[in-house]
Amino acid sequence: MSNTITLDSKIYIAGHNGMVGSACWRALEAKGYKDIIGFSSKELDLRDQRAVFEMLEREKPKAIIDAAAKVGGILANSTYPYEFLMDNMLIQNNLIKAAHELDIPKFIFLGSSCIYPKMAPQPLKEEYLLTGKLEETNQWYAIAKISGVKLIEALREQYNRDYVSLMPTNLYGPGDNYDLETSHVLPAMLRKFHEAKENNHADVVLWGTGTPKREFLHVDDLANAVVFALENKMEESLYNVGSGEEISIKDLAELIQEITGHKGNIVWDKSKPDGTLRKLLDLDLFIKLRWAPKISLTQGILQTISEIINEN
Repeated sequence: MSNTITLDSKIYIAGHNGMVGSACWRALEAKGYKDIIGFSSKELDLRDQRAVFEMLEREKPKAIIDAAAKVGGILANSTYPYEFLMDNMLIQNNLIKAAHELDIPKFIFLGSSCIYPKMAPQPLKEEYLLTGKLEETNQWYAIAKISGVKLIEALREQYNRDYVSLMPTNLYGPGDNYDLETSHVLPAMLRKFHEAKENNHADVVLWGTGTPKREFLHVDDLANAVVFALENKMEESLYNVGSGEEISIKDLAELIQEITGHKGNIVWDKSKPDGTLRKLLDLDLFIKLRWAPKISLTQGILQTISEIINEN
């Protein structure tokens, strides 16, 4: 099978209905790719090794983008550790194993910055992987993802595969989860401020002091990074993908308040924990390849808030 990816190449996206997978689909279509395929979990159980192999053998894609995973918040991770570890390992192992055995030229494995040690220096470099203890609240998911990163590395070293792992920072954008119980900080804030505005500008209560800093990346920027990795030979096996900019939770709250037009008060519940004080990815490796994100946080939030308004 030729290694060159063209606009006519068949691309399979695992997890194409999720936030990341659907963004990758949009990015590929926008660039003119004509043969993109995906299967719902009802059509294909990615935990079933034989089913995955048979599908890939039948479809013969030139590239696989693995955006499929069992995800969830702290509560889900601690309640179902076995499923988080086993399901995620089965999904990625089945895809990676079949890709290698069927000689599929390109594989892009998507993970999460939670793979890095809890107390690693900031900003987080790729080389910090496995240098310390993980954050316990999502260690099961992280361990599964680390094993995927190492599988990709092993295939590169042993078989010279053009496979790569991309580790994004905190993502937001179309198709995000806005459930206040299970969503991440930015989508949860968007929903809180929008609903408070609709509720006669009621006060918005947020956890902690607002001092921790976070980095956010619009999912469409990640998707463009995936297309970049698809179209180029990547020299390393692991790359961080982020915006390179951090913002305090307090400043984020004030930015979202301004964008949503909420006029009430922001109340910080200091009895609640702040979480990790800083989490920023080092992007030097990927930026050296002349890739850069394009969507500013303000621009991205403006785009995303319209999705919540349309939901209500």
